[in-house]
Amino acid sequence: MSAYDKQIGGSHYKNMKIQPSEFINENNLPFAEGNAIKYICRHKHKGERQDLEKAKHYIDMILERDYKLIPMTEEEEYRNAGISKADAERTFPPNNSWGMIKPPETSGKDWVEGYKEWKKGCPHN
Repeated sequence: MSAYDKQIGGSHYKNMKIQPSEFINENNLPFAEGNAIKYICRHKHKGERQDLEKAKHYIDMILERDYKLIPMTEEEEYRNAGISKADAERTFPPNNSWGMIKPPETSGKDWVEGYKEWKKGCPHN
C-alpha cells in the first residue's frame, strides 16, 4: 500500500485523479509552489475562499523571491513623469507634459517628489 492510497485528516484529496502531494513530489517542486498547488486543488472541498487566499499568499511569496522589482534610476523616473531633470529643477516651468500651466508656487521638482511619494503607495509597484 502506497502512502498516497490513504489520507490522514479528511477526504478532500481522495477523489482526485492525482493527489497534489504526489504531483508536487514527482516534479520536485519547492515548498511555496507546492503549497500554492495544494490550496488551489482543495479549495472547493475544504477551505473555500480562505484556501485561495492562502494559495495567492504563496504565489506572492514566489513573486517576491524570484522576481524582485528593480528600482528605476532617477533618469527613468523623470522620463516616466514626462519631464526632464532640467525642467524639474526650474522653479516655474511654463508647461508640464500635458500642456497645463503650473501655479507659480509649484516647481517641477515638487511635482517629481509628489509623483515619487504617490508611487510608493501605489498597489501596482
